Amino acid sequence: EAVRVYLLGKKLFNMINMRGFYLDLKSRERQLPLLTSLGILCFAGDARVRGQTGVLSERRGSYPFIDFRLLNNTTLSGEIGTKKKVKRLLSFQRYFHASRLLRGIVPQASLYLLDEDYLGQARHMLSKVGMWDFDIFLFDRLTNGNSLVTLLCHLFNVHGLIHHFQLDMVTLHRFLVMVQEDYHSQNPYHNAVHAADVTQAMHCYLREPKLANFLTPSDIMLGLLAAAAHDVDHPGVNQPFLIKTKHHLASLYQNVSVLENHHWRSTIGMLRESRLLAHLPKEVTQDIEQQLGSLILATDINRQNEFLIRLKSHLDNQDLRLEDAQDRHFMLQIALKCADICNPCRLWDLSKQWSERVCEEFYRQGDLEQKFELEVSPLCNQQKDTIPSIQIGFMTYIVEPLFERWAQFTGDTPLSENMLNHLRRNKAKWRSLLHKQHSSTRSNDHSGQVTGSQEQTSNKEETP
Repeated sequence: EAVRVYLLGKKLFNMINMRGFYLDLKSRERQLPLLTSLGILCFAGDARVRGQTGVLSERRGSYPFIDFRLLNNTTLSGEIGTKKKVKRLLSFQRYFHASRLLRGIVPQASLYLLDEDYLGQARHMLSKVGMWDFDIFLFDRLTNGNSLVTLLCHLFNVHGLIHHFQLDMVTLHRFLVMVQEDYHSQNPYHNAVHAADVTQAMHCYLREPKLANFLTPSDIMLGLLAAAAHDVDHPGVNQPFLIKTKHHLASLYQNVSVLENHHWRSTIGMLRESRLLAHLPKEVTQDIEQQLGSLILATDINRQNEFLIRLKSHLDNQDLRLEDAQDRHFMLQIALKCADICNPCRLWDLSKQWSERVCEEFYRQGDLEQKFELEVSPLCNQQKDTIPSIQIGFMTYIVEPLFERWAQFTGDTPLSENMLNHLRRNKAKWRSLLHKQHSSTRSNDHSGQVTGSQEQTSNKEETP
């Protein structure tokens, strides 16, 4: 029996190396008992690892960005293509990237190819990483597209996490490269630069005295890891799109916090694959995985009112006890939510870039929906939804209520006042741009009407 298990295990190992974890249906059925005994679960075309906690993790590279060629074969029943075509296309997409990594082929983009001048400027910027005017776009250029890895390595060192948790620097760097590489640079907004920006904002929030005085090293590491990985492997489209196109992720997570669940499980998969925390006690790693999930799931925008109501209740009743781990975790959730949507609170030049990027991503989704005759999602119609109108609505209904409560919690610190001042100024600028757009539209309409009436008058004069 032991020899049989060894031979099957060796065969499975060869399949991993040669075929990137792709198991055809018959092979998967034959080897299911062995796979289960080894802790590998195969279902719905997914290769996922079950840890000792029972939490399912998605192995790195499980779901690269969507290939919309799948939508070309829409049938009358509403299903996208045939199962055979979908399976054949996804089998290559899902596993090729992971297969390269399992064979030790590291993407060249992760290598540092910078001269000393650029490195010097990057180091200078890191010395001011706690400043709110930190330019993440410039930092990303100075680090040759490695802003997330460089920033996290620095912050882990600054906060003493490497020493406290006895982390191996090589393993930490490998894990961070995995996270950075699993963001898709093709996305205008949900990419590694956004993750680095959110992480830098989280660092600023963790230094707020009201919170910093109570945080443990575990809290800080959780906050930074969640910020870095909160959108990992984002496909560049939103949850409603995944649901109406019957994407496998929507089915997997039953249409509830689909993207957030995927980000969390992917992060767990990378933590286990890198073995970053393998030296820690089992109960510690179990707790870290669960709390990471709680933090990342809190970024679901559909849960905004849930968290706002709870925060308002705590503040009104003055019953937050940050000595209590549960209350500290709740405020970490709020801090991550703030960091995730803090772009309108940045300097105008930075805020405007983020606004244009997120709207570009919306418009790309709208174009896809129109191309494949799907209902265009809200905010995704470039002809109707302008950037100023989108941003004004976002600031009014999402950003302002959250950051006003955050300022109430922190006690109107210089950072909170600075963010609210930027928010008000940026909102005023978007209103001014929206007014100019409306004025220009009315002017064009009026000139068109005048031209039309002149042509009618001219025609009447020429009539005998």
